[in-house]
Amino acid sequence: MRVPIYQIDAFTENVFGGNPAAICPLYSWLTDPTMQSIAAENNLAETAFFVPDDTGEADFHLRWFTPAVEVDLCGHATLASAALIFDDLMPDRQEISFRTRSGVLKVRRDGDLYVMNFPSYPPAKRDAPVGLFEALGTEPAALYDAPQEPERDRLMAVFENEDQIRALSPDFGALKRLQSVSIMATAPGWQVDFVSRYFAPNHGIDEDPVTGSNHCLLIPYWADRLGKKELLGRQISARGGELKCSLKGDRVEMAGKAARYLSGHIEI
Repeated sequence: MRVPIYQIDAFTENVFGGNPAAICPLYSWLTDPTMQSIAAENNLAETAFFVPDDTGEADFHLRWFTPAVEVDLCGHATLASAALIFDDLMPDRQEISFRTRSGVLKVRRDGDLYVMNFPSYPPAKRDAPVGLFEALGTEPAALYDAPQEPERDRLMAVFENEDQIRALSPDFGALKRLQSVSIMATAPGWQVDFVSRYFAPNHGIDEDPVTGSNHCLLIPYWADRLGKKELLGRQISARGGELKCSLKGDRVEMAGKAARYLSGHIEI
């Protein structure tokens, strides 16, 4: 069987930047073990698979796999999937929709930007799991999660400034021993409204380059703290990426560009 595959760098206009995602457009689903094996073989933060949606709720049914697990929500692979559809499959469309584990997600074109509409998950303070700060290597000013988010073990550590985020050097082995915990670290940025990094060894990703889904928590937090609904965020991983962010009531929007790196086929 030949399965089409594309690799697209999201949240960047240049290849080798942003966050790479593999995309496999399908007419019908492969088995779950096969899709998980493809994601493990790709060894990227996410591999996305989509098929035409047969429920009438959306244009496509979209699923995301890390090298280790299927996840409930992924931003950069959604943006990459939309870029492929807009460029190759539906060039006349200005908006498309995906049915996902996190509801129907819409993506529209705005010039050379792809604008994703996602749920907003306002975070609430919580106590730290035993051993978290030791694994992170330092203690943040505050720790949050989002009670309404499906992935309740995704934590948000808030620090005082960007330099502290850049200096983080977690013990990934220790983080992995904290069951399913993953953690984003964020602080005010020197040249943008906020910066972040994301560590998820339990999902098969020590550090994710640019994490769109984290902004479901980051946008409502920083919008409230800074008193503004239009924000510019930057994820300061080694590859890095920039997101134009908006708070829209109980939804958030994040916009970015995409650059295609690879087109080909998988032989299975």
